[in-house]
Amino acid sequence: MANSGPKYGLSLQVQKKIDQKYDPELEERLVDWILLQCNERHPEGPELQRPAAPGKAAFHQWLKDGSILCHLINSLNPPDRRPIKKISSSERAFTQMEQISQFLKALTDYGLTTTDLFQTVDLWEAKNLAAVQQSLMALGGISIAKNDGFFRGDPSWFPRKAAQNPRAFTNEQMRQGQSIIGLQMGTNQGASQAGMTPSGLGRQIMRPSR
Repeated sequence: MANSGPKYGLSLQVQKKIDQKYDPELEERLVDWILLQCNERHPEGPELQRPAAPGKAAFHQWLKDGSILCHLINSLNPPDRRPIKKISSSERAFTQMEQISQFLKALTDYGLTTTDLFQTVDLWEAKNLAAVQQSLMALGGISIAKNDGFFRGDPSWFPRKAAQNPRAFTNEQMRQGQSIIGLQMGTNQGASQAGMTPSGLGRQIMRPSR
């Protein structure tokens, strides 16, 4: 499945643990969503077909060249603002990895965090297809949260993610904020240095009179 050489010893054990995280039921849900999302929302693209067979190997080959993923992210954006302009079903390794990288870049622009993203080799070399599944789940969740009319499918398929709500402050607001002392820092109102011993002098001790 992968394009790297065989693994031995510790590397093999680590790969087996990663492979065990792959979810066949989640694979079926993601395939259903991608087909519905792309074929209904992106009709000018190719008519997508199901993987050749269920299972990790076929899922890998289905997504490996990055073209389906690019059509997917395009389908979640307005037709005039689709992030990936040129998509091809190329057999060239460089083109395939470049398309996967473009998809990952588009995910960050869409609102996913870096912790939501898989690495290009996770898909292209099938190093961690479970991470690919989790990224697609995060994408489905945030597309539902956006509530912009572009999501197709059953919202119960995905955990809902909060949409980002960035706030911009003017330079004047930033300057005003810097001049405010938070209450948890205390206050200097009514304070003075009266009664304090000047630096360098010994402390004066007042003895009671007898």
